[in-house]
Amino acid sequence: MLDQSLIALASAAGAAVASAAGTDAWAAFRERVAGVFRRGDTSGSGLVARRLDRTAAELEGADPQEAERVRVLLGASWQTRFEDLLENLGDAERAEAAGQLRDMVTSARRATNAVSAGDGGLAVGGNMDIRAEHGSAAAGVMGDVTLGNPPQPGPERG
Repeated sequence: MLDQSLIALASAAGAAVASAAGTDAWAAFRERVAGVFRRGDTSGSGLVARRLDRTAAELEGADPQEAERVRVLLGASWQTRFEDLLENLGDAERAEAAGQLRDMVTSARRATNAVSAGDGGLAVGGNMDIRAEHGSAAAGVMGDVTLGNPPQPGPERG
């Protein structure tokens, strides 16, 4: 029986698999997951690799309206796999595997929360609050801006 901290870790690892699948970081992440399961037993590594590939394929093929539900179900499935792995290890191996899972979850969070923007764009990785007060202008990205009163209409000057 696993303690609550290991169950929470298995849950985070399962969610990380479901979140990383299909991203630019997937190939490296997939190898890390397979490495955690390998743990000296290479006979099961092919099965884990196929399951990881199937996870990515299921998410890729999911209807956009169903994608989040599929992601949650796949995350729960991987949580169970991680819990089974941890339960079947001795204390020392379990501690080592837990450390690998923590590192894996941390790296997956960094990779999947990364933001980027093209030329002239603004990328924000968290909350952004923009305010304009007292006749000023504010925006995330601004082109040419002129503040002040416009010229008065009248006859054109030549």
